[in-house]
Amino acid sequence: MEKLISAQRDFFLTHQTKCVEFRKDFLKKLQKEIIEKEEAICDAVYADFKKPKFETLATETQFVLAELKNALNKINRWSKPKKVASTWLNWPSADYIFKEPYGSILIISPWNYPFQLAIAPLIGAIAAGNTAVIKPSEITPNTSKIIAEIINNVFPKEYVTVIEGGIEVSQELLKLKWDYIFFTGSTKVGQIVYENAAQQLIPVTLELGGKNPTIVDETAAISVAANRIVWGKFLNAGQTCIAPDYILVHKSVKNELIEKLKSSITKFYSDDIKNSLDYARTVNTKHYENLKRMLEGEKIIFGGETNDIDHYLSPTLVDEPKEDSLVMKGEIFGPILPIIAYETYADIHDFMIRYGKPLALYVFSTNKAFQKKMITDYSFGGGAINDTIIQITNKKLPFGGVGSSGIGSYHGKASFELFSHSKTIIKKGNWLDIPLRYPPYNLPLKYAKKIKNLF
Repeated sequence: MEKLISAQRDFFLTHQTKCVEFRKDFLKKLQKEIIEKEEAICDAVYADFKKPKFETLATETQFVLAELKNALNKINRWSKPKKVASTWLNWPSADYIFKEPYGSILIISPWNYPFQLAIAPLIGAIAAGNTAVIKPSEITPNTSKIIAEIINNVFPKEYVTVIEGGIEVSQELLKLKWDYIFFTGSTKVGQIVYENAAQQLIPVTLELGGKNPTIVDETAAISVAANRIVWGKFLNAGQTCIAPDYILVHKSVKNELIEKLKSSITKFYSDDIKNSLDYARTVNTKHYENLKRMLEGEKIIFGGETNDIDHYLSPTLVDEPKEDSLVMKGEIFGPILPIIAYETYADIHDFMIRYGKPLALYVFSTNKAFQKKMITDYSFGGGAINDTIIQITNKKLPFGGVGSSGIGSYHGKASFELFSHSKTIIKKGNWLDIPLRYPPYNLPLKYAKKIKNLF
């Protein structure tokens, strides 16, 4: 690993990656390779946890191809030095912001969107002119293998490479000196990454998670809300960092919402959900058993069916779980949806402050004052009004968490900015050199106190 990093550093020092056309050539090669391998990628993700092909296309390959298309279209504009207004203090001068790459990037990606969350940050890293090492998740070995194959076909190892392996490989990688670390995963592992990076003063981006609340008030369009909540929650079998984690619903519409949720689940996945081709599985035994433990002693009002052989857990609705129950202690990250009634805004507030700053917040309401209050009163990574998940689809919107749900944001131009250092340069003219700034300081102090007006 140390030899590999050394080779990447040597390659970076050749300055080839600072050429925008060089970056574009490799992004185009990556684009071509993904298009050619799209079927194989879908097969690999399905082999790992039976993710439906449509979901893999929509949320993995096509998502990544959209990022690539956007980067290729915009990289020239993003890379140009930006001229900014000068100050009277520095006159005569021309002031600029130059975007320069950090250098060697480590990308540690998770298993829940194993292709997208490995390649999407890579696009930003390459577009900005860096070299990169990808450590994909060992929990999805088939996808990890196809990622390695694609990267090896496109990039020389000294530019971009994939290192496969388990936790011990990640631990060894974190001991090395990187110029930037990009991590997507759990808060617990994110803390370990952050601690290791801090010891070497390595800048990091952490894309984590949290208990994402979904608020449904008495003015909501219940049928539409049910469809959109069910889709957002059970997409990828609930294994989505921005999925609704629990519902807070006004008591006056709770029963109606429950019935509509049940109806939407059946409409989407049929009465025989286990044999639906549109419903994924829990990724492994450990995670599956953890989800089953969450359901112990809970009031299940829909679903709860399991099959240990293929880690099947049906879409499950849980009614009024207790505050100290397993299902409410941390992020669920599976197809379990607790439903809790509220009466007043104070009830909502109690829940919102209890779980810290979530990665996502969803509000279903036609009351504009209520919508505004939820947006302004609470801190969260991002969200949507009257829908779920969709905030991730617009490349003009940065995606990331806040507080315990993450540090930093990316997608689109934000990815380029994330992996670029903003280097400031002032080009000063020589034809005028005002002596007032040089010692001995003869300017009366009353004038020195006016200098702020020249900045």
